Amino acid sequence: MMTTAEREQSLRRRYGNRIAKAPAKKGPGPGHGPGGPRMKGGQPKNSKETIRRLLSYVEQDRVMMGFAFFCVLINTAASLAGSYMLRPIINRFIAPTDGSAGSVSGLAGGLMVMAAIYLVGVAANYLQSRIMLTVAQQALLRIRMDLFSRMQKLPVRFYDTNSNGDLMSRYTNDVDTIGNMLSNTLIQLVSGTLSILGTLALMLYTSVWLTVVTLILIPLILKAGGAVASRSQKYFHAQQSALGALNGYIEETITGQKVVKVFCHEEIAEEEFEILNRDLRDKQIRAQFLGGMMGPVMNSLSQINYTLTACIGGILCVVKGFDVGGLTVFLNFSRQFSRPINEISMQVSNVFSALAGAERVFAVMDAEPEKEDDADAVSMEGMKGHVALEHVTFGYDPDREILKDISLYAKPGQKIAFVGSTGAGKTTITNLINRFYDIQSGSITIDGVDIRHIKRDELRSHIAMVLQDTHLFTGTVMENIRYGRLDATDEEVIQAAKTASAHSFIMRLPKGYDTVLESDGANLSQGQRQLLNIARAAVSKAPILILDEATSSVDTRTEKHIERGMDRLMAERTTFVIAHRLSTVRNANAIMVLENGRIIERGDHDDLLAQKGRYYELYTGMSELE
Repeated sequence: MMTTAEREQSLRRRYGNRIAKAPAKKGPGPGHGPGGPRMKGGQPKNSKETIRRLLSYVEQDRVMMGFAFFCVLINTAASLAGSYMLRPIINRFIAPTDGSAGSVSGLAGGLMVMAAIYLVGVAANYLQSRIMLTVAQQALLRIRMDLFSRMQKLPVRFYDTNSNGDLMSRYTNDVDTIGNMLSNTLIQLVSGTLSILGTLALMLYTSVWLTVVTLILIPLILKAGGAVASRSQKYFHAQQSALGALNGYIEETITGQKVVKVFCHEEIAEEEFEILNRDLRDKQIRAQFLGGMMGPVMNSLSQINYTLTACIGGILCVVKGFDVGGLTVFLNFSRQFSRPINEISMQVSNVFSALAGAERVFAVMDAEPEKEDDADAVSMEGMKGHVALEHVTFGYDPDREILKDISLYAKPGQKIAFVGSTGAGKTTITNLINRFYDIQSGSITIDGVDIRHIKRDELRSHIAMVLQDTHLFTGTVMENIRYGRLDATDEEVIQAAKTASAHSFIMRLPKGYDTVLESDGANLSQGQRQLLNIARAAVSKAPILILDEATSSVDTRTEKHIERGMDRLMAERTTFVIAHRLSTVRNANAIMVLENGRIIERGDHDDLLAQKGRYYELYTGMSELE
């Protein structure tokens, strides 16, 4: 029985030690849900570099940003000028310093001028908000484009070691936090800084002594803010990492919901989700508490500052003859001086969230892409399909070999089958032919040219694959088949569907080839989806064809139809077949029996049966594929 603590430890291993320890709790039973390795989180390594990279995405809109900052300057100046106008209005029209009666008409005129100044500030604030929103969305567009572009260049190894949900979290949650900072936080930081400087200048102009009193508590305010900020930074990064882990688990569990139900793991999935959800909650509480604590701390210190300034200002009015208008304005400035400091302090949480999200996004952008093609790489137009592996040794981990000294040769029109126990290295061979991974030693050649000297795009365009796991894109049936070769005509698509024995069921769909498929073809059976994948390979006209359990998802009757179509498809192609149904490889020109990364037997069906070795055991049922 796996306890909750053990399951929690399992989750911690799968999610890069990003799961905080939680109190023990009784669980429903053994097992664990889907998971996998993740890109690890951690504290920001270089905040300055992250900020520099973020600002590089708005560099193209620097003219717009310059105008936005100009609007911020106008808004700040209008706000300060409007506030300062209270002094002459009070001293001249409400409580004249010369002892005369106030003037209603003068007061009305002064208030109208003040209103006009504030209206200018409101208009400038509106413009800068619209401009910065545009700038932020433009920056997010570029970030998403760079992120998506980089992901197209990353090797298969990257996707084998990172969950789809965690990667999607970088597109959504992390990018959203960046957008919030660019559209709101950045401009508020600039506006707050200008307000502080402008307010300080007017405070000095109004009363030097009261300014000194106000500034006494500023170092304490800044020190308190810095202390809270330094503690909250690591928690915001942990929050983003935990959010990615939770999204990854949700995506994997929903995708594998049938598996969860078949094996009755609903309660276990709920408990593991609770562990991840609780971990996110705890990290969000810590991050949001420290970020939210900034405001109350700043407000309390500002209130003390305001009270102290009011008391001393009142004394100056009585003793030193300081004007009432000046005291009113100064108290307003005192509060106004603290407000941008508070706002800047409260924006710290947004800044740290954005920096944490940006580092996660840049971590993907900085992931090592597939190696560039060699300078002398060739295009191999007119590839025939002579494939040879000579003494190939390979391991996903260099210290653990999967394939050991593999040698084989395939001619155009030949069908080479791989059989053997699970984990023997069958699929690994096909991954190497595609150059999803590079071999450690030996060579793989096509038409006598080492594949490491062939342009990757050119190499893969000459190889068609039909995998055991089907995948269809949102679009029509015609578009999904044409994915194999975008310049294929409608007639060629239909012919490919007929070759794959898919034409008859396609014509029974509501709109035939124009039927729109969504959610990975959820309205089709598993066998029908596989037939469309086979048709996609058929339309590609690639000289090399790889079938990895291509018929495992179809019934026996459909399999016979596919086999006849595949025979036509393979007539002039070099075909590699991976199959656990040994009946599907009887007509192969050569059958390679793999065990522990080595080819232990090779020959056609009859020869291997006559040898009465491993293949004979597998075919007659004397041994099972493990």
